[in-house]
Amino acid sequence: MTRPARWRIPAADPLEAESLARALGLPPLIGRVLIRRGYREAPAARAFLEPSREDLHDPFLLAGMTEAVHRLLEAIREKQPVLLFGDYDADGIAAVVILKTVIERAGGRASFQIPNRLRDGYGLRPEVIEQAAAAGVRLLISADTGIRSGDAILQARSAGIDVIVADHHLPEAELPPACAVLNPKRRDCLYPEKNLCGAGVAFKLAEALLRSLGWPRERRGRLLDSLMKLVAIATVADVVPLKGENRILVKHGLDGLSSVRSPGLRALLAVAGFSEGDVPTARQVAFRIAPRINAAGRMAEAGDVIELLLTRDAGRAGRLANQLHALNQERQQAEAAIVQSILEECERTPVSAGDKALVYSGADWHRGVVGIVASRLVERFHRPVIVLGEEPATGVAQGSGRSIPPFHLLEALERMPDLFIRFGGHRQAVGVTLEAARIPELRNRLNAYAETVLTEQDLTPVLEIDAVAGLDELSESAVEGILRLAPFGFGNPAPVIALLSASVVSEPVVMKERHLRFSVGQKGRTLTVKAWNFAGRLAEVQPGASIDLAVCVEEDAYALQRGLPGWSATVRDVRRADGA
Repeated sequence: MTRPARWRIPAADPLEAESLARALGLPPLIGRVLIRRGYREAPAARAFLEPSREDLHDPFLLAGMTEAVHRLLEAIREKQPVLLFGDYDADGIAAVVILKTVIERAGGRASFQIPNRLRDGYGLRPEVIEQAAAAGVRLLISADTGIRSGDAILQARSAGIDVIVADHHLPEAELPPACAVLNPKRRDCLYPEKNLCGAGVAFKLAEALLRSLGWPRERRGRLLDSLMKLVAIATVADVVPLKGENRILVKHGLDGLSSVRSPGLRALLAVAGFSEGDVPTARQVAFRIAPRINAAGRMAEAGDVIELLLTRDAGRAGRLANQLHALNQERQQAEAAIVQSILEECERTPVSAGDKALVYSGADWHRGVVGIVASRLVERFHRPVIVLGEEPATGVAQGSGRSIPPFHLLEALERMPDLFIRFGGHRQAVGVTLEAARIPELRNRLNAYAETVLTEQDLTPVLEIDAVAGLDELSESAVEGILRLAPFGFGNPAPVIALLSASVVSEPVVMKERHLRFSVGQKGRTLTVKAWNFAGRLAEVQPGASIDLAVCVEEDAYALQRGLPGWSATVRDVRRADGA
């Protein structure tokens, strides 16, 4: 965050925090952070700090699991061909790989199909059912999709194909007519963890199937531990909360990535810059591993990633991983070009206080990256943004929108349905198709609606502070305690610590023209910090300035390699020490 934010500092009871910290054998600062995160009792805090596989829930608590396993066992026993249909993102890909691996280990036959994002679009389609019926498929498992595909599933039933839906997206009021529907968000589902991703639901189906096969616990555990690595990547990539069962899956799955036998996964880690023995953080998964997986679905064919993750040929794995790396570079270039074009437009016509929502479009902007571009612009401008790629040949524009927490983007579009050929999504993200000639009307109507909903305060980023501390509290033991709260991500962000009334004690160093590095001091202690994308705020951190500083403590493998402590402090925001 490089724009000044409104800080929200929690009220803290130092005695309660000290009592909790003492019970856990941790510094008081960690007690304050845990209480801020809602862990006030020692048993709950300890379970959070030490996520255990033993705390994973029984898969048969998922509504529909008994029926799903019964039908899958029948397909395996009778050698019926099973089709796995998944989404084209990292979550859907991981779900398909998990299910194909388990079904084939159990003696079954499974093929897969992943739609092309640009050609086919999202979800089950009539032609998928027709092709499956022609191929003699008797069972179709829809992974990370299908919960709203009632018509296609009804068509499958008419064609003699049973369908198991293993999804996590929000169902409609009526469930699809499948032989089994696995979704923790079902109204009648009592499964304790409602926020599993699609691969998480597939993992629970795999676990239930292996139990029903009667495999010994040790054999079952080895395979599930291997599959948990994919669940961890998918959970981070799909931006579901890293709490509860998700935290257990991600923690142990990431740890497992230090030792990978799969040639494909090993090759993927290698092109992402990881050596054998490295344990990626959730942030590194989000920015280095997941984008390479998603690049295939955005720029080419997602099925190539499944082949990569399933192949036993190291040479083939290396070639496929390099292809993903190249596609990701292509994706980055396409994304950067669109962002640059939009920023140049913003220089000509700056975003003003009256622009409560933004719509940008351009001819032939790649539809596979406009959603990422919209996310970048939301971070920059802290407003809802829609980015569209226009197709001159058809006169149609397609794209994606992203929003800020106070603004329900789908609800906004539902106020103007006449504008669109089609649209859909949820509060924070939407996809739209409309006639390119109507883009100016969309821009005006969306902004007018946002004007009635959003306040000036809504357009100011909010920075949630976990604890106020002095530099003397950032001891090695405190840093170790903070890092024990990892993996960090959505639902469990890296703790933000406020250092109040610190002095800038060094000349800021500008790195790569965009970033800063400088040192602050307080009561005889100093700390060197890095501030990403802060070069534009250089004047605020000149030597002698008295500032309040919001920082995150993060693992730093590069520092560790140089013989320094394996952590660093990253600036989230600064303000004048008087709070003005």
